[in-house]
Amino acid sequence: MKKKLIGLIMVTTLVASLVACGKKAENPTTDNNKTEGTQEVTQAPDSTKAEDVTLKIWAPENQIKDGTMDSMTKSFQELHPEWNITFTVETQGEDTAKDEILKDVGAAGDVFFFANDQLNELVNAGAIARLGGAAEEMVKSTMAESVVNTVKIDDAIYGIPFTHNTFFMYYDKTLLDENDIKSIESIMAKETPDNVYNFYFESAGGWKLGAWYYGAGLTIYGESQTDFAAGANWNNETGVAVTNYLIDLINNPKTAFDGEISLSELAADHRIGAWFDGSWNYNLYKEALGDDLGVAVIPTFNPDGNDYQLKSFYGSKAIGVNSHAANPAVAVAFATYLGSEEMQMQRFKETGQVPTNLKVSGSEEVQADEIAKVIVEEANVASVMQPTSAEFSSRYWANAGGIATEIRSGELNKNNVQQKLDTFVSTLKVE
Repeated sequence: MKKKLIGLIMVTTLVASLVACGKKAENPTTDNNKTEGTQEVTQAPDSTKAEDVTLKIWAPENQIKDGTMDSMTKSFQELHPEWNITFTVETQGEDTAKDEILKDVGAAGDVFFFANDQLNELVNAGAIARLGGAAEEMVKSTMAESVVNTVKIDDAIYGIPFTHNTFFMYYDKTLLDENDIKSIESIMAKETPDNVYNFYFESAGGWKLGAWYYGAGLTIYGESQTDFAAGANWNNETGVAVTNYLIDLINNPKTAFDGEISLSELAADHRIGAWFDGSWNYNLYKEALGDDLGVAVIPTFNPDGNDYQLKSFYGSKAIGVNSHAANPAVAVAFATYLGSEEMQMQRFKETGQVPTNLKVSGSEEVQADEIAKVIVEEANVASVMQPTSAEFSSRYWANAGGIATEIRSGELNKNNVQQKLDTFVSTLKVE
């Protein structure tokens, strides 16, 4: 079960051991993929030439396009004259990082950004280094326990969380007001012009789809999310009601469906009332709508005569180090730098991503930010910790993503809901 993130709104005095800020080179040792990254290396007195090293970075587009990553590589190099670093920065989204890394670990980025639900498979494949020393201490001492848990397996830390990975609701204030957005029913009931959609439906490969089923109290592998014998109960009476509700919603002429029409264009033209997305696209919508852009916790819905609070998956986006990195000392130092207090604040200012560092998230600047407030509130009242077990990851994502598209195509309809859900649940069985 998820733990509350009350700590995110506390201004906490923290003692952080930040590797890349002020120290010289890290000297990691690897033992079962554990990268210590803790010891300061003093150059020999007669050493006058910087060591030539290369570092490949895999980062999402939103960390690259506005110069954020370029700025961070340059400031890191300035802090480390003992290294002459040749950076290669390549675009790679956090959502597909694991798939691309496992194609060829040796050819993947030395430092990469990933969504925490990919961690088990990366660890099982020996593709990600365990972090120790100052890197580990920074994660444990500067972030809430619930955030630390997103990158921890058996008390070992494998990543540096830099932002919260969840979604919330955006809405157009010219089309909907604060009362309209409280429930899906009130959103859809609002009268809008003929060429305006009230809601945008995107399953996001099962990531956003889960909010409807978890919101109604359904589970996969029980409340613990690791009771594999319990299987999934999405095919019970409540699950059928939720699916029938989604059939009506997706096929409603006032619902825009992902892939058929551009969300960004609809938003820019004031033709979409409400939609779900994460903080990483805030600047995009803000540029389009300005003060007309509203944000809120995802609403309730009523599939069977009962009001349920939708519940988003909560996790983190993190920075990892390739266990096969050619220059592990530099890779660990740079990964730690990217997750440091200073870089989290810079990233927040430049990309709008809400920091996981407690000191930064408790700062006056972040506390005044509407996105930060919404994410903290949603984490506390409208989310469930995203399952990270290999059993869940290998079964859920491959099968849940088709539910919405099959509804849209008509392949899944009210005549075969029970049969389709029975099949879906069977794919989740762990023998």
